[in-house]
Amino acid sequence: MSLYDQTIPQFKNTLTQLDKWLDAAVAYAKAKSFEPAVLLNSRLAPDQYPLVRQIQAVCDAAKFTAARVTGKEPPKHPDTEQTVEELRTRIRAVQEYLGSYKPEDFAGAETRQVKLPWLEGKYVLGVDYVNQLQLPNFYFHATLAYEILRHNGVPLGKTDYIGHVNLH
Repeated sequence: MSLYDQTIPQFKNTLTQLDKWLDAAVAYAKAKSFEPAVLLNSRLAPDQYPLVRQIQAVCDAAKFTAARVTGKEPPKHPDTEQTVEELRTRIRAVQEYLGSYKPEDFAGAETRQVKLPWLEGKYVLGVDYVNQLQLPNFYFHATLAYEILRHNGVPLGKTDYIGHVNLH
């Protein structure tokens, strides 16, 4: 399986689901008569990111993965989102960015040397960057976003997390 197939479709699917989780969060907040912003500042543990930062991290993992393994420059996002709508805008911007990639953009990505700012003088191969760092990081933050919402009572289930499945 190519790095394109391992990343872009999966990232887009999970980001689509994340946007739907926000729909459920807003509906839940409305039904329970509280502001959705309360959920954005919720966290599972005191030393973990709140929901808003988890969503930013999901978006960052997706865009950085695609950009770094293809040798492109990712879009910049200043991490200033404070509302559900601002988070939706970011999610959709990243989805649009991911949609600009084609499988051929990933030619040679497996062996590309990916240099990371925090590993000065070192690199990881594209395949290792994707499989050992970015996929786990992406799903870690997506799962925490999901769990923060579930922990706060938002009615989400496994199919809400998984999203689209190609049935034959």
